[in-house]
Amino acid sequence: MGSDSEAERSQRKEKERKKMLAIAPIAKPLAGKKLCKKTLKLVRKAAEHKCLKRGVKEVVKSIRRGHKGLCVIAGNISPIDVITHVPILCEEADIPYIYVPSKEDLATAGATKRPTCCVLVLIKPPKGELDPAVQEKMKAEYSQIFADISELTSSLV
Repeated sequence: MGSDSEAERSQRKEKERKKMLAIAPIAKPLAGKKLCKKTLKLVRKAAEHKCLKRGVKEVVKSIRRGHKGLCVIAGNISPIDVITHVPILCEEADIPYIYVPSKEDLATAGATKRPTCCVLVLIKPPKGELDPAVQEKMKAEYSQIFADISELTSSLV
């Protein structure tokens, strides 16, 4: 009986190891387990409140239009050339960005079935208004993750 849970656990570890091997070498700063979980939770909430831009084209368009937020990029994209320009655009527009290990997890959090290269979590929705309490809660989570990302990037330099 115990062997089933052992087998499942080893299978999960093997899957996790394969995810980590598939990550591109340019995926820095890469979110750790805890930060990744927080980030994906924020992406999930942003998708519920329609404060999310999905895909490279939409994200680039939003950044060029001057929208502010948090850019979350998948680290296991192949070919990596698809997203190499996104971090540069984010730095020029002064938008924080972070890599997460899996494009599948990013898509699940973003409420899509197709694997997603990158998403932009907007501070406020482009159309309409959010409930003030919800907006305040999202802003608090956003600022917490922003602080974690800036701490992570300062340790890389």
